[in-house]
Amino acid sequence: MSGWAGKRYWLVGATEGLGAALAQKISAAGAEVIVSGRNAARCAEVAEGLPGRAQALPVDVQDSAAVSEAAASLGQIDGVVFLAGVYWPMPAQELDPEQFVAMADVNFTGAARVIGAVLPGMVARDAGHIVLTGSLAGFRGLPGAMGYAASKAGVMSLAESLRADLWRTGVRVQLANPGFIRTRLTDKNAFRMPFLMAPEEAAQHMFELMCDEAAFQRSFPRLFSLVFRLSRFLPDWAYFRIFA
Repeated sequence: MSGWAGKRYWLVGATEGLGAALAQKISAAGAEVIVSGRNAARCAEVAEGLPGRAQALPVDVQDSAAVSEAAASLGQIDGVVFLAGVYWPMPAQELDPEQFVAMADVNFTGAARVIGAVLPGMVARDAGHIVLTGSLAGFRGLPGAMGYAASKAGVMSLAESLRADLWRTGVRVQLANPGFIRTRLTDKNAFRMPFLMAPEEAAQHMFELMCDEAAFQRSFPRLFSLVFRLSRFLPDWAYFRIFA
């Protein structure tokens, strides 16, 4: 994509990690960035630290009315990037119902709330850019990730459905599927995380995807992503023997 200057992008979940790093890149490219998250102080801090025009807009994606109100207050935007997410390691034997539902409600239903608030306007204008954040964990179910993997699989399927409906229109849909990123969320993991990325490295991958008008999705790091992408072709007996 060329011509970032003058564009307005709403980044939902941009107060930490990947979101904050991506905000820096989009702002440096010349677009106005609206920084959203639950923490109003962090929204303001990130927005003030961007090199270009920026605005802080606190919002909780679990609150449908708040999401609708935030979207309405922005008026016309050129793009939205959904990066909000929560995560707790959770095998089935240690189910925490509250955390389990929170992962579904923030990671997937939160995305649905945001898309529901912005998509009708984009469709009416036949112009817009929607970017969703999936995960390598969303390709197939993984042990210890019953909440996170399922919610990200839902986001990935949502992006594919949107793409199928909109690919001949002026509304562009893209999907980013990162692996492990060094954040306060992955700090919860007690296991070794191969190909662990810094937020800035992951943001570069995502920014390059957004600049590529022909691409629908990117899974990264590329080598590590092959493990998850190829796992879809394994028969069930082999997949569960290897991954479980």
